[in-house]
Amino acid sequence: MAEPMTPTPTIYYRRSSFVTHLPTGHWYSPAHAWIARQADGLWHVGLTKFSVRMLGDMVDHGWELAPGAAVGPGQILGWIEGFKAISDLYCIANGEFAGGNPALKERIQVVNKNPYDEGWLYAVRGEPDSQCMDVTAYQQLLDRTIDRILEQQKTDAEG
Repeated sequence: MAEPMTPTPTIYYRRSSFVTHLPTGHWYSPAHAWIARQADGLWHVGLTKFSVRMLGDMVDHGWELAPGAAVGPGQILGWIEGFKAISDLYCIANGEFAGGNPALKERIQVVNKNPYDEGWLYAVRGEPDSQCMDVTAYQQLLDRTIDRILEQQKTDAEG
């Protein structure tokens, strides 16, 4: 029988109408992706709940390179399509692309339902980009980002 999984410790985050639980052991990119080391030494990378909300319900995704390819920060690895938008998927690590999450071929919706765990997008063998930040710094980035969105909405409503 398999051992039960230990829940990942999280921090509750709320700003305006946006609410999430941010895993404390993950690192976060300025572009709202996360990266977390796995037991096998690989790093899983996915979209944060904030990114998922901006894209809407996930529809499809694809990769532009094969496993084993060398990758670096900022490199386009593929794309993801949500109901609201389509977006390039950028690398947030230095190393080797280890492939996409095979579960997404059948269940892309898991990215919306569980973005910090089962909904990971791709794996990398290497190290996170130096621009990645801990959960406290990411909370501050979210505060600034959401405040800018709210200010823009206020300006648009007045104009």
